Amino acid sequence: MDEIFEKLQSVVDRYDEISEMLSDPDIISDTNRFMALSKEEGQLRETVEVFKHYQAVIAEIESDKELLAEKLDADMEELTKEELKELESEKGELEERLKILLLPKDPNDDKNIIMEIHGAAGGDEGALFAADLYDMYGRYAERQGWNVEIIDENKTEIGGYKEIVLMITGNSVYSKLKYENGAHRVQRVPETESAGRVHTSTATVGVMPEYEDVDIDIEEKDLRVDVYRASGAGGQHINKTSSAVRMTHLPTGIVVAMQDQRSQQQNRVKAMEILKTRVYDYYASQNEAEYAEQRKTAVGTGDRSERIRTYNYPQNRVTDHRIGLTLNKLDRVMNGELDDIVDALVIADQTAKLEDLKQG
Repeated sequence: MDEIFEKLQSVVDRYDEISEMLSDPDIISDTNRFMALSKEEGQLRETVEVFKHYQAVIAEIESDKELLAEKLDADMEELTKEELKELESEKGELEERLKILLLPKDPNDDKNIIMEIHGAAGGDEGALFAADLYDMYGRYAERQGWNVEIIDENKTEIGGYKEIVLMITGNSVYSKLKYENGAHRVQRVPETESAGRVHTSTATVGVMPEYEDVDIDIEEKDLRVDVYRASGAGGQHINKTSSAVRMTHLPTGIVVAMQDQRSQQQNRVKAMEILKTRVYDYYASQNEAEYAEQRKTAVGTGDRSERIRTYNYPQNRVTDHRIGLTLNKLDRVMNGELDDIVDALVIADQTAKLEDLKQG
């Protein structure tokens, strides 16, 4: 634990340094610097508080050991031994928690995300399942206090989605939804199935963090921009000017359509931001060996063709294949109750990283 103590003490020192800096009038007047330092302080706070609690427990353990070295009456000795046993147990738990808090943080964890859901194998049924996944994530986002905005959608005639692209914004969205990346399989009887046979279909989910100020140039020759009239519910035109924008990145085929902003210029700016994020993610996942290796080894951030989860409707069962988790409450999961799955994936990811640290 000596090496860990050194790291923890450096965290405490940095936390104290930031606390001092935040009371400096020069820093208070520099809004960007003040916000950056406040954010860093917030990220360190839990580690500092747990470490201070750990130090208090250590002090109590030493005090109890000194007490037991003295002559005590039987009752007092029994009470002290019982307390010491509880403190030793708490010490072990706090040490494990501190190890996890010291794990390298994913720099994208506190970012918003862009999520792509595609109906894959199974035709209409795959598209309908894509719509069900969209509803599931929408309900989960609502429970988390996040905001969901549809960026692009390609509906089928029967109410499914060949593709739907979402922007989900809020507190630490990527940290919880990054594990959804992959192929989701559904087993159920389609409404069009007269014989009552169970069919298997799939939809794929892609999750990427919203990159701010992405360092990527999109050349004009690689871009096709179409403008059209923004439409409201039922196809009613809500303005008479062509304010909606559709941008196509020709080398990758990535398309972003934006009509939610008030002017064509605002829609162009927003569409370009989202297009840059999606193109950046595309090239990162295709070309960077280190990035690809990270996606393969980290729990739940694998290739989008990897089957990660099965939703079995006849048995009301959902199984996450990466960690062997099975829950018999598919109805509640589809209603947005994803916490049990997300929490289990986070713990599995942290455990895997702790093992890597021990082996390293």
